[in-house]
Amino acid sequence: MKKISLILFALTLSFVACKNDKKDTKTTEKETVETEKFVVKPEATSVKWTAYKTTDKVGVGGEFTSVKFETKTGSTPQEALNGLDFSIPISSLFTNDATNTRDAKIKASFFGVMLDTDFLKGSISYVNDTCVASLTMNGVTHDIPLDVKIEEGRRVTLTGVMNLKDWNALDALASLNKACFDLHKGADGVSKTWEDVAIEVSTFLRKN
Repeated sequence: MKKISLILFALTLSFVACKNDKKDTKTTEKETVETEKFVVKPEATSVKWTAYKTTDKVGVGGEFTSVKFETKTGSTPQEALNGLDFSIPISSLFTNDATNTRDAKIKASFFGVMLDTDFLKGSISYVNDTCVASLTMNGVTHDIPLDVKIEEGRRVTLTGVMNLKDWNALDALASLNKACFDLHKGADGVSKTWEDVAIEVSTFLRKN
């Protein structure tokens, strides 16, 4: 009888221990889900642009190879991006030009004739599925509405179009067109540099 009692007691302890283990596992899993964060990091972010030349509106692509901001976290992609302040060095402009002259012309003849020529600065607002970048350039701050595409839950692409007249940059545009006059001629012999520039920002939101 004593042996039977001991066996029953051992089984009872084993059952309680298993039950507690399952409870602890569920609690841990729940805590993991609750504490997971989306993180925006500079090294996972790219800023590309497309400008246009000739009356046929031929695209000329480029990028800024450096973007600066403090690592930002949030419980959702929207929360991680909302309120993100950024700074882009003009010196990081790169167009992959084989002649190695285009980058220098853009820096000198376009950005070089503006105010505050070292950085583009701004912030992103992402509220109620509406995303806007507030960009400061040439001493002027103006908003760029952005379309948002989120793939795989973490890969984010923001696209928009800026019109240079909104930043009082038409004089800078004319300066660039003068520097690139022959290169911006089309088949009709007209040299033209367009006011609109397409922007694409891509980032991968890592887990915290």
